[in-house]
Amino acid sequence: MLVRDHQTASQDGHDLLIRAGFLRQAHSGIFHILPLGTRVLEKIERLIDKHMRRLGASKVSLSSLSSEALWRKSGRLDKGRGSELFRLQDRKGAKYLLTPTHEEEITALVADAVHSFRNLPLKLYQVSRKYRDEARPRQGLLRGREFLMKDLYTFDVSEDQAIRTYAEVRKAYVDFLDELRLPYLTASADSGNMGGSLSHEYHFASDSGEDTIISCDRCDYSINEELYIGRHDIAEKADLTAHQEWIGISKDRRTLVRVHYPLEQILNLYAVKAVYPEIDTSVEDPLKTWSACRDERHSNPDIDHPTENSGLSSEVTLRDPRLAQPTYHDLPTTAASTIDATVLLTAARTGDTCPNCHNPHALRLRKAVEIGHTFHLSTRYSIPLSAEFLNESNKRTPISMGCHGLGVSRIVGAVASLLADSKGLNWPLAIAPFGAVMVTVKPTAPEEVHALYDDLTKGGTLDVAIDDRPRLATGWRLNDADLIGYPFIIVLGKAWAEGRKVELQCRRLGVKEEVPAAELVDRIEGYAAKL
Repeated sequence: MLVRDHQTASQDGHDLLIRAGFLRQAHSGIFHILPLGTRVLEKIERLIDKHMRRLGASKVSLSSLSSEALWRKSGRLDKGRGSELFRLQDRKGAKYLLTPTHEEEITALVADAVHSFRNLPLKLYQVSRKYRDEARPRQGLLRGREFLMKDLYTFDVSEDQAIRTYAEVRKAYVDFLDELRLPYLTASADSGNMGGSLSHEYHFASDSGEDTIISCDRCDYSINEELYIGRHDIAEKADLTAHQEWIGISKDRRTLVRVHYPLEQILNLYAVKAVYPEIDTSVEDPLKTWSACRDERHSNPDIDHPTENSGLSSEVTLRDPRLAQPTYHDLPTTAASTIDATVLLTAARTGDTCPNCHNPHALRLRKAVEIGHTFHLSTRYSIPLSAEFLNESNKRTPISMGCHGLGVSRIVGAVASLLADSKGLNWPLAIAPFGAVMVTVKPTAPEEVHALYDDLTKGGTLDVAIDDRPRLATGWRLNDADLIGYPFIIVLGKAWAEGRKVELQCRRLGVKEEVPAAELVDRIEGYAAKL
């Protein structure tokens, strides 16, 4: 067993994983998983396997190498994640990459094997290492360059069937998370670079999370802040003399976009894009860029000039609906126009009106760590990669797809941070490296320890470690047990020698009591239902 150096206690989950001997950093964003960490990963994988089997999915193991040519065909090689790819060449100059995800490879595999509607539906999943050339690896397992992920790919004959499959996968994810007995959040999400029109995220609430989930206390509305668009309450007005202005530019660089919104609020660029889809929010100095492009158009007679009747304005103002009157600025404009938004252009705040059920003061914002994501891909990959089948009318039809990921190593990092306290880690029973540890305080006959061990592990419902290291003081071993985060600590001390009683500890439940050996199994089973 690898144990810590005894240092000042820390509540940082990643620090605790290292100190408790679950992992070691090999390089920036890359970690070696040690025996305790491997046991946690294996338990998560077994739990995933159980729910994937119930779903009717078959397990595969795809190579971590993928062809650049496939990624070029799908259109993802130099877009979105292109800069995060680890690329390499073999000795013959063939170009490959280390896979951050397997949509291209699994689609090509199915395209070669599936030819008829009789071969569908199909569900294939794996648990494998993925790679991402993260610019700034941080938070340990939560954002590394190498990570372990479960990815499930579904293939259906129609969009309707694919949507039904999507719902089945969502239920499987909920069942999996329920078994961890930890609070989690689900939220509608942006499909991003993955493509498709429907996606959901799965999170653990955590102050260290990078995502913000907006949910309603009165209905089932829950959404990632990236998708949130606020509902306008006509009774709410803002101070017109104290508004803020944000400046952007259109994608064609012709139009300067001024956004006016209430003071002391945060602009919601997703809402701005919904109101004005042509905006490009990536330009660092939009005013300078717009002025330079305008001057170039004026000095170059070969460039078309917008006219008053062309529908192209050199400047436009988007106004939050709470700003009831026009606002002004000093810069002269050409064919300037104002767009009065019908939705809020600002980010959500706790206590805002829910855009779904319209109840006031109902929204709640929580920081969260994403640990899973489901996507309905439709034909995003099947069309460019020619994954087709002959339908019942003998017509070639693209397969409708879905992809569904769970961050296996990410779950380890998230749970470690979620449940850590001043003494150490605190694992849910379902994925703890061992369900219990037996600590012998005084010299105890090995046959007595092993007999109690056999009683606890009979039936395979509880796995138990024995810490009888003779050269370490009892206090150090108990501190190590707390740091590692075993759900149950069983101490064989004075009470054992005098009357075959053990001290049973469960830090999460606040339990510390003497229990007769004959009652120990039943007592642990009763507490286990809460862990």
